[in-house]
Amino acid sequence: MIHSASTNRRHFLKAGAATLAIPALEAFGGASSDSDVPRNFVAIGTYLGWHQNGFFPKTAGRDYEMSPTLKPLEGNRDNFTIFSGLDHRAKNGHNAWNNFLCGQSLKNWSLDQMIADELGKKTRFPSIELTAGTGEGAKAMSFTKQGIALPMIQRPSVFYRTMFMSEGDRDRAEHLLRSGRSALDNVLDDAKRLEATLPHGDKQKLAEYFDSVRAVEKRMTRQIEAINDPVPTPNYQLPNYDPITPNLQLEAEEIMYDLMTLALDTGSTRVLSCFLDGLGQVFSIDGRALKSGYHGLSHHGNDPAMIRDLISIESSHIHCFNGFLDQLKEKKTATGKSLLDDTVILVGTGMGDASRHSNQNLPALVAGGGFQHGSHVAIDRSAKDAPLLGDLYITLMQRLGLEVDSFSNADRNLNHLFI
Repeated sequence: MIHSASTNRRHFLKAGAATLAIPALEAFGGASSDSDVPRNFVAIGTYLGWHQNGFFPKTAGRDYEMSPTLKPLEGNRDNFTIFSGLDHRAKNGHNAWNNFLCGQSLKNWSLDQMIADELGKKTRFPSIELTAGTGEGAKAMSFTKQGIALPMIQRPSVFYRTMFMSEGDRDRAEHLLRSGRSALDNVLDDAKRLEATLPHGDKQKLAEYFDSVRAVEKRMTRQIEAINDPVPTPNYQLPNYDPITPNLQLEAEEIMYDLMTLALDTGSTRVLSCFLDGLGQVFSIDGRALKSGYHGLSHHGNDPAMIRDLISIESSHIHCFNGFLDQLKEKKTATGKSLLDDTVILVGTGMGDASRHSNQNLPALVAGGGFQHGSHVAIDRSAKDAPLLGDLYITLMQRLGLEVDSFSNADRNLNHLFI
């Protein structure tokens, strides 16, 4: 086993019919050569935003008083940093929500996919896109370099089976993947024959199409290569139902966070995104039914009672997230550091103020990753040299070992703010 360490990415113990994952041990070459560099990235985004006055502390620095929305995180105070005053200088409106991970322009190469294209090359899944809650219409949070919106898994059971599929599931998945790849090859052949007959402008459009198809093919190729990799068997019991009805969104989030922890701990993927959707669902918080639906509360019009109920929902989102941080703190990597220190986590939104459909001053929180945390960093957005949210993204990518110096309309980092 030790002799084959240089060629095997993961190692497993077989007991009967079960295959159990073991940690990435240094003796097997599983530990990173640079243990200070985190290996994983997670992005959490809310469609209806975070109420700014509930999310942002009233004072900056390390001695801030925890804001109402973030109170569930008090026990993890030293494990995250809050940012206010950052955005992409993008246009306003619900349709611009997709700017969250994309920057100033819609459907640009999203932050998580830029990271996945580098870090996801040697994992079974380069990235996994998830969603909890139900809204209106088709939405996306992650986009490939070619601007392709990636579909999101809504059912926890599907996420679980995707990560820990049975032998029969793998056979079916391989058949579908290979069939799909063959279909792509046929499409490309037809498209290339067509290209010779087209004018210059159409050839450019076709070239863009080729890029999109190649992106899909690249993902499928990686999935086919990994289809016969040993699949870990986790010690986790799924509930006997999928909480996908709108009013069970918070229950769905808790399960998704459990499974996200498993995905990172077993090395199934290094990049995860989770989209928190929302529309008209009426939640009951602490035994009290709220007076309006989630979407309606986001359009509070500064009504104090509606804002109180909206913050109750958002604080419940944060309560679920806090459980995720606690799980990551307990897990240890091969080098002995916590899985939280090995994972850069971004919590944010593309909606600054849902009541006004404003995309300015986007609430943002960064956790884990081995950063020096514990502060509220308040940026003066009106300053002439005010940084952008994309500048923070550059810092996150650099922390993960990516050699980048720009993102969308941003061209500097905020590394000095974590000192």
